[in-house]
Amino acid sequence: MPIIESVSVAVCEVPLDRVTSFSTRTVSSRHYGLVKVRSRDGHEGIGFCYVGSRAGGILKSAVELLLGPLLIGQESLRTEGLWQTLYQEALLQGRAGTVMRGVSILDTALWDLNARSAGLPLHDYLGSNERESVPAYASGGYYLEGKSPADLGKELAGYVAQGFRAGKMKTGRLSPSEEEARIAAARDAIGPDVLLMLDANNAWADLPTAMDYMRRFEAYDPYWIEEPFSPDAIDLHARLAARTSITVATGEIEAGRWRFRELVDSGGAEILQADAAVCGGISEWRKIAAYADCRGVTVSPHWFHDLHAPLVAATTNARFVEFFTDDQVLNFRRLINHQLELRAGRVVLRQSPGLGFAFDEQAVARAGGQWTRIA
Repeated sequence: MPIIESVSVAVCEVPLDRVTSFSTRTVSSRHYGLVKVRSRDGHEGIGFCYVGSRAGGILKSAVELLLGPLLIGQESLRTEGLWQTLYQEALLQGRAGTVMRGVSILDTALWDLNARSAGLPLHDYLGSNERESVPAYASGGYYLEGKSPADLGKELAGYVAQGFRAGKMKTGRLSPSEEEARIAAARDAIGPDVLLMLDANNAWADLPTAMDYMRRFEAYDPYWIEEPFSPDAIDLHARLAARTSITVATGEIEAGRWRFRELVDSGGAEILQADAAVCGGISEWRKIAAYADCRGVTVSPHWFHDLHAPLVAATTNARFVEFFTDDQVLNFRRLINHQLELRAGRVVLRQSPGLGFAFDEQAVARAGGQWTRIA
C-alpha cells in the first residue's frame, strides 16, 4: 500500500512572448502552481494548475500551510477519504478559487501517483473508453494588436489544415458589428462543416446585451457560446439558453459538484467545461461528469490538454479535449518534458504510466520555481 512520504510545491511565472487579450482582460504572464506527491516506495505523482497573472504565492501557501501536511503518512489509494479531508480543511479558507485549486492539484497528483504505482497510463487506470486517441478542438482566436478579421480567418483555416474539425475563437471584446465581422471571416475561412466555438470569457452583464450579439452570431451556426456571463450569474445563463439557438457552455472556473448540479438543473449549460485543476481534482471531475451524463449533458473540459486527455478517454459523455497547438498562450507547455502528439485532429494518448510526463526541472527553475518540501 503506497504511503505518502512527502509533498513538494512550487509556483512559476511564465511570461507570454506577446501580450494577449481576452474579452475582458489582457495578459502578459501566467502563474502556475505545481505539486509533487511522493510515496515511500519511490513513486511520484504530479499536479498543476493556473493561478492567474499575479499572486501565485497564495497557492503555494495553501498547499504548504493548510493542505499538504494532511497527506503525510496517509495511504495514497484512499483518494476519496483524502479528498474529503482536504475539502473539510478548506471549508473556511476557500471552497472555490485558489485554495480549491490546491485541493485539485493534490488530488490529481494522488491519481497520477497511484496510476504510476500500478504501472498503468492514467486513462487505463481510470477505466478507459478510448485507448489510443481522443477528439480535440483547436483553441485560439485571441485578440492581438493589429490582428484583423482576415488574419483571424487565416489562423482558423490553419487549424483545419492540421486536421482539426473544430476550432474556437474569442469574442465579446468589440462591438456587436465588429464581432460579427470576425465571426464571418472565421466561418468563411473554415467552411460550413467545421465546428466553430465562441468564447466570451464573461463578457456580458445582462441579457439584452448578450442577445444583441447572439442575434448576429446565430447566422454563422456556432457550436457553442462559452462563458457569456459571470460564473455567478447562473440564472442569466439559463435565460440566455432559452432565447438563443446557440448552445451555452460554461463551468471552467466552477468548483464542486454542487455548483455544477445547480448549473445543469437550472438549464444554464448543455455543455460543461469542468476543469479538473479547478473544480476539485480528478475525483470531483468524475462526479461532475457522471451527474452530467445522467442529465444528458456532455463534458468538454477547459484548458490543460495534458491533464484532460486521459479523463476524456475514460468518460463516455466527454466530447472534446481543448488543444493548443503551440506554447504562446498555454505556456505551461514550457514546464514539462514531453508534449502530446496530434493526429488527424485527435490527441494521441500517452501509454506510459500515470500522466506520462514530468516537470522539466530546469524550465521550472528558469521560471522562478523553488520547491518547498513538506514531510
